[in-house]
Amino acid sequence: MSQYQTSSSVTGASTLIEYVTIAGKLIPISNEDYVKLARLAWSFRRAVQVATRMVVKGMDSNDVLKELRRMLNKAYADSAFKLAKAIVKGCITNGGNTLHVEIRKLFIISEGESDRCGNRNVRLEDTALVKVRYPYDGSWIILRAEFGEEYLSLLRELVELARQKRASYNAGIAFRDGGIYIRISVPIQLYLKHFKKGDALGELVAGFDVNSDRVNLAIIDKYGRLVDVRAEWFPEATSPGFPREKARELRVRALAKLLRYCYTHGVGTVVFENLYDVRKRRFTKSKTANRKISRFAKRELLHYAIVMSLKYGFKVLLADPKGTTSSAEHGRFMMKHGLDRHTASAYLIALRGLAHQIIK
Repeated sequence: MSQYQTSSSVTGASTLIEYVTIAGKLIPISNEDYVKLARLAWSFRRAVQVATRMVVKGMDSNDVLKELRRMLNKAYADSAFKLAKAIVKGCITNGGNTLHVEIRKLFIISEGESDRCGNRNVRLEDTALVKVRYPYDGSWIILRAEFGEEYLSLLRELVELARQKRASYNAGIAFRDGGIYIRISVPIQLYLKHFKKGDALGELVAGFDVNSDRVNLAIIDKYGRLVDVRAEWFPEATSPGFPREKARELRVRALAKLLRYCYTHGVGTVVFENLYDVRKRRFTKSKTANRKISRFAKRELLHYAIVMSLKYGFKVLLADPKGTTSSAEHGRFMMKHGLDRHTASAYLIALRGLAHQIIK
């Protein structure tokens, strides 16, 4: 067994996903509600901008929070501070200049609180009504909500659990393209209760190599023998000017197709690269490659992949990405099985997942 096929290089993914996001649209009941919501969003954006500057300067957390609470209430201020820290950390990870961080879009974020009916500031009253706390006079901004019909039964149960103080949900509101949109973070177990598609009981293991323009799949049996390979390509997703949202849709659709294939072909365990542990993007000398890297939100896609896998009832594992594309072992698999480098990576990822299960 190689140094890469060890138990320590593979982790379970089911415990990493706590929430799934449900998106909807908001419509203010009155013009006054719209104006108040816009003012609140402007203030929240300003608070996040101020917090990022203070975090970059290394100011004490208590001093940052004290300043933000002068601008907003405690719950909004806490959310703004946490977001600011995440933005600065992401900027450092991607090699950006933290002094030039600029927040452009109007938005509001409020973290969940189970003892405050699910959320203190953004409250889902029912599937068609959302109330937002206006911190300047303590009143509520009233908004009509529109969610996809497939989510209504799930949201009704979430509302009831929140009223019983048995569940919480994060909420985000954004002004975009002339509209107002909301994102509700639903507990993963509640989401699976309503959307689980089955129980994958097969013995085969599937490894996935996910890239900006393709997804490669390799399926192996319990002895590590290669059983099947598949690939889905979407080169247009990395073309200059191609819409980011459409590119994401292509990638999610490709993943969904391959996961359905796994479910109907005896796979019980799926393995992905652990992109949560990748601290910094690796840029190359190729401008084309760098454009693909910068446009590709791998962690976001991994989140989709894990959630979709759990819906099918797969056991989901995450493998250490080190050496999956450039190692003697990787090259040996390419030569032995006549695989391209991406499929060989998927095969190596599957082997790591198998080795983890054997050791366990």
